[in-house]
Amino acid sequence: MNCNTQNAKIAGITEESLIIGVDIGSEIHFARAFDWRGFEYSKKAFQFSNSDVGFNNFRIWMHDLQVKHQKTVVIPGMEPTGHYWFNLGIFLQEQGIKPVLVNPHHVKKSKELDDNNPTKNDRKDPKVIAGLVSSGRFSYPYIPEGVYADLRITSNLRFQAQKELNRVLNRIARWLSIYFPEYKDVYGKRDSISGMMILRQASLPSDIVALGVEGVNKIWRDAKLRAVGIKRATILVEAAKRSVGSREGVIAARMEIVTLLEDYETYSARVNDLLQLIEDMISEIPHVEKLLEIKGVGMKTVSGFIAEVGDISRFDNPKQLQKLAGLAIVENSSGKHKGKTKISKRGRKRLRYLLFEVAMSVVSKNDEFGTLHYYYTNRRDNPLKKIQSLIAIACKLIRVFFVIMTKGISYDGDKLLADIKRPAMLATAV
Repeated sequence: MNCNTQNAKIAGITEESLIIGVDIGSEIHFARAFDWRGFEYSKKAFQFSNSDVGFNNFRIWMHDLQVKHQKTVVIPGMEPTGHYWFNLGIFLQEQGIKPVLVNPHHVKKSKELDDNNPTKNDRKDPKVIAGLVSSGRFSYPYIPEGVYADLRITSNLRFQAQKELNRVLNRIARWLSIYFPEYKDVYGKRDSISGMMILRQASLPSDIVALGVEGVNKIWRDAKLRAVGIKRATILVEAAKRSVGSREGVIAARMEIVTLLEDYETYSARVNDLLQLIEDMISEIPHVEKLLEIKGVGMKTVSGFIAEVGDISRFDNPKQLQKLAGLAIVENSSGKHKGKTKISKRGRKRLRYLLFEVAMSVVSKNDEFGTLHYYYTNRRDNPLKKIQSLIAIACKLIRVFFVIMTKGISYDGDKLLADIKRPAMLATAV
């Protein structure tokens, strides 16, 4: 049975239910208690701290109300305010109480229903939250456990380290454009190993000229660096001689580039270490190797997908994953007006971006997905724009990943195309 539908959620709320609305704060939380019809049992908002003592006081308060009003089930609902709800959520789960979450957007939109007033306070918000829970407008929180928890944290660390690494690379590019713009004529990549090695010891063009061709080549030989020699050293020195880079503030410029190169090495090493750790973790998850068999899908994609999704067996169907990623299709239509469809963009942003990036990868590297993309953009009826097609491919990847990870079957490109009903024109696609 699909327990995530609103009907199923409403069915779980009965006369035996004690509904608790909790307004989450960074240090202090506020709670109010109601029955399934909205009748309030608490005389005033119960205040408790974000601590072990506060959590136990909250548990005792809920238990006393449960006994007094003869309720068999307690349903605490809360608005996920940043990370402040994590500890309370874990505490309730350890007590055998299953908390639920309401959408902050829903709280904001519905808080005027009772008093036609947009006021926000610690007494009003718990009531609004409890009302949303009573009507089945909530979701069950997912707190990863075991390898899934480690993978999510490690993946977040990798994304942060990669972000810092990109920031440092951009600062290096800025420095080069000011002090050594000709560098790009010698090296196509800002992070070339041989180029960074020279910049560390001879930061400015004048330093490289002073070092000379033999001096540059000696640095590479001492480091036993391959694929570079006299020819590359000559090109570098000649570029330095004709450089039009700034000659002001050279002392600070040398210090800046050395600092940036050190930061680059630090974050680069951190990213590599985290990728290795992720690869070790990912091997513990069933059927991951089958995902990696798909051409165009790599370790970063698979690890990022699982880190965001967690245990995929908690989902009943791929549409729930599509909704989680914010790729659910929505439209605004009324009467004779039929609005354009678009994706909701309400969900895990990082998962949505990851799926879009892997969609571009499989379209360029995987023959089956490339053929599918060609069909979507060239079909006679309702051809899609390229971005629309990539979104459709991302949704298709969700379904493929779901089937592989839940059923343990291998990827079959022929079956992927056979499942699509399309005219004969697809057979001529390249």
